[in-house]
Amino acid sequence: MKLTFLGAAHEVTGSCYLLQTGTSNVLIDCGMEQGPDLFENQKIPVDPFNIDAVIVTHAHIDHSGNLPLLYAEGFNGKVFATEATCELCGIMLRDSAHIQEFEAKWRNRKAKRAGKPTYVPVYTMDDAEGVLKKFVPCDYEHEVKVAHGVSVKFVDAGHLLGSASVVLTVTEGESSRTVVFSGDIGNTDKPILKDPEYIEKADFVVIESTYGDRSHGKKPDYVASIAAAIQRTFDRGGNLVIPAFAVGRTQELLYFIKQVKAQNLVKGHPDFPVYLDSPMAVEATTVFGRNSLTCFDEETIAMIEKGINPIGFPGLVTAITSEESKAINDIPGCKIIISASGMCEAGRIRHHLKHNLWRPECTILFVGYQTVGTLGRGLLDGAEKVKLFGETIEVNAEVYQLQGISGHADNEGLVKWISAFDPMPTRVFVTHGENKVCDILKDRFINQLGLVVTAPYNGEQWDLLTDSLVKEGNKVLIEKDKMGGKVPTGKLSAFDKLSAALRRLANLVMAKRNASQEELETLTKDINNICRKWE
Repeated sequence: MKLTFLGAAHEVTGSCYLLQTGTSNVLIDCGMEQGPDLFENQKIPVDPFNIDAVIVTHAHIDHSGNLPLLYAEGFNGKVFATEATCELCGIMLRDSAHIQEFEAKWRNRKAKRAGKPTYVPVYTMDDAEGVLKKFVPCDYEHEVKVAHGVSVKFVDAGHLLGSASVVLTVTEGESSRTVVFSGDIGNTDKPILKDPEYIEKADFVVIESTYGDRSHGKKPDYVASIAAAIQRTFDRGGNLVIPAFAVGRTQELLYFIKQVKAQNLVKGHPDFPVYLDSPMAVEATTVFGRNSLTCFDEETIAMIEKGINPIGFPGLVTAITSEESKAINDIPGCKIIISASGMCEAGRIRHHLKHNLWRPECTILFVGYQTVGTLGRGLLDGAEKVKLFGETIEVNAEVYQLQGISGHADNEGLVKWISAFDPMPTRVFVTHGENKVCDILKDRFINQLGLVVTAPYNGEQWDLLTDSLVKEGNKVLIEKDKMGGKVPTGKLSAFDKLSAALRRLANLVMAKRNASQEELETLTKDINNICRKWE
């Protein structure tokens, strides 16, 4: 019974873990790296065709974004997640595939002119659609068998609609272990969603550490803080631009702005417009409504029962088409623009930054965590100039971060979550945090709680039956290139994809050895037709 750490070890993004027994291979999360890959993510050490199942803690791309790539490499198992996560992955993986294909098309126009090789997208829309057919929706608190000797129970993590900590019961021979993966643990007393649930029993726990080195401090008055930012910006005659994750943070912002408007907290600018420029955010907001009874907190459900839309208000304008998006910055007057992505790495937000960063009357308001190496983090760290669409843009706008508004628990919240286990786990693995942060939280767990704790590196493998290290992880930092980053690992060339398809076909043929004569003859005919077409 082995656990291998493949991503998000001493890093914040790219979560991926492989749990193996003598008969089963199960992935927990299959996330995409966002920002530079500081400790290189490791290739999954088994053929994707031999992975029985993937368990997804929540829909954010750094936990689910490489599922289409896994499918392209030959994965043919099932993907287990909560119902809301299944719905949100349908939105987010299609959007990610669209971005991959659009980037490839854009790069190839430039490559063709420069005589450079063709750029192959990381994965395609067909790959996304293929893996989405593998999803199996699961209820919270119900145990589901996902592979031979492996079952899972989803527990509300309070981080995102449908987010979960997962409790795995793993059996190998006569031995059994309970392994808990925290996923991303939510902050308490947030709007809309329930607080995270606590788990009491586990042999091993893998816990995130995004804010493991700091406290969010006293809970701020979010409504008053947002109102002050709006007032300050509008009084200067500028726009308030908010990069926000389309799923989760955008809905919270709408909840707060609704209250700002309802309480008339912005003076001298009546009926100010709010532009939600994200088709994905609009679609995700619909998903929120469909899952209100299972995921919303009591206060929000009470509003709904009174016929009040908790995130809708007069002056909210949605931009769906690219033409509607482009027109926003041409509309006179002060406005709020909410757009994705939350770290400014892709999407429509980059166009709005191009139009507003250089204007001193405008404000760029960050409302979420910014990974090292992303454009968002660079702006927060004081970048004076940035490059957008090949053009150098001076940063004259006010750049401001709303403190305390986080989807992640802080260090005190993480200590409270791990302290709920009774008895304490045999070992705790600290992951999903910046390099130094993982070690800070590890030391706190050891010194304050007396836990046995490891902060693994990518590639590290542990035997859970004997609680022993099998393989050391990669502790070598990747040397950054001149642009300050490194192309994320895992990208397949066109020939790699062809080779993966060949392995998938070979595995399929072997799996069909006991099929009927008619089915075997049909499959043989199809394969021969493909060969004749390309010979």
